[in-house]
Amino acid sequence: MAWDEWVRGPEVEPSLYAADFSRLGEQIETLLDAGARIFHFDVGDGHFVPPVTIGPIVLQWISPVVHRAGGRLDCHLMVEQPERHFEAIAKAGGDSVTFHCEVAEDVGALAAEARGHGLGVGLAFNPQTDPQQAADVAEPVDLVLCMSINPGYSGQALMPEAFGRIERLRDRLPDGKHVQVDGGVGRDNVPRLRGAGADLLVAGTSIFGEPDIAQAYRDLAELT
Repeated sequence: MAWDEWVRGPEVEPSLYAADFSRLGEQIETLLDAGARIFHFDVGDGHFVPPVTIGPIVLQWISPVVHRAGGRLDCHLMVEQPERHFEAIAKAGGDSVTFHCEVAEDVGALAAEARGHGLGVGLAFNPQTDPQQAADVAEPVDLVLCMSINPGYSGQALMPEAFGRIERLRDRLPDGKHVQVDGGVGRDNVPRLRGAGADLLVAGTSIFGEPDIAQAYRDLAELT
């Protein structure tokens, strides 16, 4: 679907959850100028993950900025009932939604509902979930997200076992199905993550925690 048009090769996705929200629009424009094109947008409901995070109200303000530059917004729904959010995300300017297999009784039905709103679709799974469980139901989605931390909080270190989990996932998916990794992505592990089979690398603190976020993005992108 649209993901095949958005992805230029391996992509580093700045995770907006780690941004300075007093300068959010400015930081997005800085990263667009540096070459970023896909931004990761985390939505937490306070149930599936403890924190309540950003949502459609923020999305509606930043989506015109991202879209004017040809960018896309990849929305990670860390929520118990993802279908309740599809319409609002689409109306606010989201381009794709990723929901968790841990809450998805029928991945195909959820994917079809999201596509009915014009959205791309991803399927995420937590560190405690077997990669095979996600791979078995991944046919209707564009990407599979292997969480390399426990979801909910930015700034965590990547779990070492994530490399093997990504390898197992990649081996079980058909060619053309994107593998995304989220959590603790940085300069010290990007080459190994790429070697394991991830082509969509979500990076938060390793970009927004640096004094020069444009250079931090470029440094990560060069390693892919």
